[in-house]
Amino acid sequence: MNIELSREATEYGRHVLGALEAAGGDRLVQLAEEEPGRREKLVAPVLAELGAWELDPRGSADELEAAAALCRAAGYRGVAYPVAERLSRPVDLDADGLLVVSDTAPAGAVADLDLRWVAVTLSGERSRAVAVPHSSPPRHTAFVADLDLTRIDGDAVADAALGLVLPCWTLLGMLDRAIDLTRAHVLVRTQFGRPLSAFQGVQFQLTDAEVERAGLDMLARYALWSLTADPADALTDALALRLAALEAAQTVFRVAHQLQGATGFCDEAFLSWLSRYSQPLRRLPLGLSATRDQLARRVDRRGLIGLFRGAEDTDG
Repeated sequence: MNIELSREATEYGRHVLGALEAAGGDRLVQLAEEEPGRREKLVAPVLAELGAWELDPRGSADELEAAAALCRAAGYRGVAYPVAERLSRPVDLDADGLLVVSDTAPAGAVADLDLRWVAVTLSGERSRAVAVPHSSPPRHTAFVADLDLTRIDGDAVADAALGLVLPCWTLLGMLDRAIDLTRAHVLVRTQFGRPLSAFQGVQFQLTDAEVERAGLDMLARYALWSLTADPADALTDALALRLAALEAAQTVFRVAHQLQGATGFCDEAFLSWLSRYSQPLRRLPLGLSATRDQLARRVDRRGLIGLFRGAEDTDG
């Protein structure tokens, strides 16, 4: 088993970061909020030039890794655009993107986009999805809109697995950036004549956050491997990844906001934007408790196979 991203995928992610920085960097999410009608034009053409929409994550492990690196880069920049959802688009339907939704109150962060969406539930039910117009500004909704669904079919569990995994890579990129921003903050801010980073309590908090982020990083790589190596268990592994991503996000953003204090909630600090636009990823299709419940129902008494898939139970 090799869960390391290829050198090509890693390099591709660096190119994406550079292209997004050149296109506006941290201003991209702010511009999208100020002018929702420009949301598509701010990001999609930049990624199109890098061949993003030509990637087929289902086609090969290499393209799946490239898609994951792309999602992570988009998360690091906090772009308010459904990159992972577009990369997850089903190949057998005429659609621009895929949204994993709950069985009740389906919703997605797709407001102000003229794109064709397919929604899929964790049970594999697929539907055509149309965003319901609303008048609330993105500042309050983070571009989340209710969805009207028209059923298509009911055997697309593999779509649900991919549709859960790639957004977790976007959230991982956001946690990368939150850690970087917080580390930079505690290095330059002083208290009692010493940088905040010199205080043991601050070091412990940052360590806790980094352990959560690093653990999520490894599990995200494992989930990519699972998508291609064992599709039968991929949805279970995807749910385990999502649970870990939500728990890590809770810790990382809590620590980041505590250490940056009130400034972390101001628009002048990018942490504020990053935290706000992480909410759709953390709440849709299911929040922490509901994700934990879904995973528990799937593993039941069997548990997660993990690294020891294929091993027989030898208990006598």
